[in-house]
Amino acid sequence: MSSTTDSSPSATSTPAGPDALNCGNGGGSDDFFHLRIASIFIIMIASSFGALFPVVARRTRLNNVIPKAVFDFAKYFGSGVIIATAFIHLLSPAIDELTSPCLGAGWNVYPWPLALCMLAIFGIFFVELFAFRWGSAKLAKLGIQHDPHGHGLAGHAAHGPEVLDHQHHSPQNPDSESDIEKNNKTPEFTNALDDSAVAQIIGIFILEFGIILHSVLIGLTLAVDPNFKVLFVVLVFHQMFEGLGLGSRLAFLKLPPKYNYVATVAATLYGFTTPVGIAAGLGVRSTYNPGSAKANIVSGVMDSLSSGILLYTGLVELLAHEFLFNKEMNQASNRRLGFACGSMLLGAGLMSLLGRWA
Repeated sequence: MSSTTDSSPSATSTPAGPDALNCGNGGGSDDFFHLRIASIFIIMIASSFGALFPVVARRTRLNNVIPKAVFDFAKYFGSGVIIATAFIHLLSPAIDELTSPCLGAGWNVYPWPLALCMLAIFGIFFVELFAFRWGSAKLAKLGIQHDPHGHGLAGHAAHGPEVLDHQHHSPQNPDSESDIEKNNKTPEFTNALDDSAVAQIIGIFILEFGIILHSVLIGLTLAVDPNFKVLFVVLVFHQMFEGLGLGSRLAFLKLPPKYNYVATVAATLYGFTTPVGIAAGLGVRSTYNPGSAKANIVSGVMDSLSSGILLYTGLVELLAHEFLFNKEMNQASNRRLGFACGSMLLGAGLMSLLGRWA
């Protein structure tokens, strides 16, 4: 693979332009260095606020102060953000990166970004299919029924599983329990709840994995991009909205008390990912060129896989299981359904608009 460097003065400009093509290995722009350092902390605050606020508000006194409609808005808004991120901020850049003129001809004879995205979708599907079948068999041995539409043991990150007691046929609510439910908490039932929690944790890990890969890569790009000011402003809102999308899913996880730390840890981890990427990019700014062949391949492959993960999560876990297979939503009024759909479209629309600049 050739790595010759264009020695023209425009070599550090945006790699996509034909007059500014730089397929070499170094380096990125060094303008506004102090502001780039400050961006580490500014984006950390914005990202952490977006991800942690729904989690903290849901588990503190704010839960009784903030209207339920606000939490619902955050949840559905976040679903739209995640879907738009997959299409606009991951799949589209992946196509550009893996069709870059810096790459060899072999990368242009097949739609690799779409194939890798599809591979990720099928990969996540088979993981969940295996987990669902394994969980169903285990629950059957314990004599516990579950909702076949994703509310059982292999539950989904969208809203968490609802394990059902075969005697009462009612959802197990971790926030309030009747005396009868407490008396019927056998060790087998407790084990089922633990398994259910693990399934939810795996689901949220899959979602966060796709988001984190994306966040680190855009942090690297921000650290060396010549159009720093515009990209910086856009990424502040981008990371806050994306954090809100993740945080709203974390806030609605239904976990036993001993697993409550998972949501906080996951939200905190998200807040650090882009700053880590920025810091790494600043550390290698003299040698790292986001337009180089190697950078295009790494970013393109990671973005393609991440887009598949978020597409599966957004369309199957969030849309299908929040709207189509959710009994509460099926029986909801037209006003509530319109509010949910409008919130989701607003999130998707704002995140898509940000794709104009980043």
